[in-house]
Amino acid sequence: MTLEELEARIAIRAAASPEESYTAKLIARGMKKAAQKVGEEATEAVIAAVTGDRAELVKESADLLYHLLVVLKAADIPLGEVMAELDARTAQSGLAEKASRSEKQ
Repeated sequence: MTLEELEARIAIRAAASPEESYTAKLIARGMKKAAQKVGEEATEAVIAAVTGDRAELVKESADLLYHLLVVLKAADIPLGEVMAELDARTAQSGLAEKASRSEKQ
């Protein structure tokens, strides 16, 4: 499955009834709850990475990607917009890009 396919599946499930779809239920609970789930999954992925638990890192990474795409859906931000930002950043070195962000803040 690609991220684009996951995004499409999330869009379909978001349109369903919250009684029938976890995605719809999560979005109905609001951005705060959806964003909280991203934080939880990110923390679990970090713990799996630090402890060297490969299988758990794979599972938590899947959860993290899913929940991040749910947050993007709730915020009405298409994955393509995020990918375009990543594409723009690859035009320069990572260190130069990071330095430019620090200068803007």
